[in-house]
Amino acid sequence: MNLTQMVVQAFSQAFAAYWWLLVLLIVISLLKSPLMKGIIGEGLVNLAAKLFLDKNVYRLFKNVTLPTEDGTTQVDHVIVSPYGVFVIETKNLKGWIFGNPQQKLWTQQIYKHKNQFQNPLHQNYKHTQTLQSALELDPSKLFSLVVFVGDSEFKTPMPENVVYAGGYIRFIKSKQQRLMADSEVQEVCRKLQAGRLRPSIRTHIEHVRHVKTIVEQKQQANQNACPKCGKPMILRTASKGDNAGNQFWGCSGFPGCRTVRPL
Repeated sequence: MNLTQMVVQAFSQAFAAYWWLLVLLIVISLLKSPLMKGIIGEGLVNLAAKLFLDKNVYRLFKNVTLPTEDGTTQVDHVIVSPYGVFVIETKNLKGWIFGNPQQKLWTQQIYKHKNQFQNPLHQNYKHTQTLQSALELDPSKLFSLVVFVGDSEFKTPMPENVVYAGGYIRFIKSKQQRLMADSEVQEVCRKLQAGRLRPSIRTHIEHVRHVKTIVEQKQQANQNACPKCGKPMILRTASKGDNAGNQFWGCSGFPGCRTVRPL
C-alpha cells in the first residue's frame, strides 16, 4: 500500500467515525450566519403573534416585498387590525446597543468589538412610506415598530416603538382606539395581498441583490465624500502654481470648504 492509499484510507476511517461532528459544525455555522439569524428572529416574532394576538382581530403578513421606484423594499411583518397597521422591522442581535432616532448609524458592542448598522427606525421609515402609498392610508393609521430579539441590551434610551421581543405584543395591544372599520380592514388586506410580489426564493434573491447594489453605491459615495464637511468631492484641475495642469479632488463646497485630496 503506497502513501496515497494510506492517507485515503485513514481519511475514510476518520470520516466514518466523525461524520456527525462535521455535520454539527456545518449546522452551527449556518445558525450563526446573518441569514439564519434573520430567519430565527422573524420566526420568533411570527410565533408570538400567533400565540398572543387574536387572529380574528389581527391579520399577520410575513416577508412582504413591495415594488418601489428604484427597485423593491421588503417588510419583515405587517399586522393589520382595526387599531391600525403595524409595520415591523426585526433585529436579531446580541451585545450592547447604542443609538437614538436621529442617528444614521447605531452601534452594537460585544466586549471591545464595535459594529455599526443602519438605524432601524430610518430603515422602517421607507417601509412605512411605501405601505402608506400602496394602501392609500392616512399616516395616523400606520405604526412603525422595531423589535430586537436575541441577547441584546439597550444602553441608551429608546423610543416606545423600539422594544425587545417581549414588549412588541404589549405595544400593539396598547393601541385601543379603533382607527378603521371592518370593511376598511378587509380592503387594506386585499390591497396588501394584491400589491405584494409573490413570496418566493427568486423574489427574495432579487431583493437581496437590489439591497446589495444600494449598499455598494452608498459606500462609493462615502468614499468620495469630503472628510471635513461630507459634501461630494469633484475633479478639478490646478490652473497655476507648481501643480498647474494637474488634476486633484476638491470639495464641492468651495470656497466655504477648501479641502483637497490628491488624485
